[in-house]
Amino acid sequence: MSKIDTDIYVNKEDIGKNLYKKKTYYTLCIEQECLANNQDEADTKLSDCGINHEKVNKELTETKDGVETYMVDANYTDSGKTEYVAKVVYDDYDGLENAKENGDVELSTYADETDVINDKGEVVKDDGKCINDFVKEKAESEPVPF
Repeated sequence: MSKIDTDIYVNKEDIGKNLYKKKTYYTLCIEQECLANNQDEADTKLSDCGINHEKVNKELTETKDGVETYMVDANYTDSGKTEYVAKVVYDDYDGLENAKENGDVELSTYADETDVINDKGEVVKDDGKCINDFVKEKAESEPVPF
């Protein structure tokens, strides 16, 4: 099985679910207030206190030199296409029965979005063929890289 690099944790209850990803883009509006002697000084202070890009969380703006963030708003502007990435399946490294008994699961990129998990715990394609057979056929037909 191919491993996926993700922060999503999967367990036995997730069998048959799919992993998806989607990029969403926002326009960010930051409304800040500061105390200053005049507009030029305020403009200088405010331009020095924008986003600290290392802190992309609810503390998105810096507070310094008397500048306090009054309001932060992010408006939806665009989205990328939602793409299928992988399916949660039993990790059959030590055998499918052991995986089912122990709840050992993983994310598989070999399984298609429409594949299902049968009663045996196998990933089954639309044609009823088990994914393990598909992976074996693929491995037999492709040379092993060194």
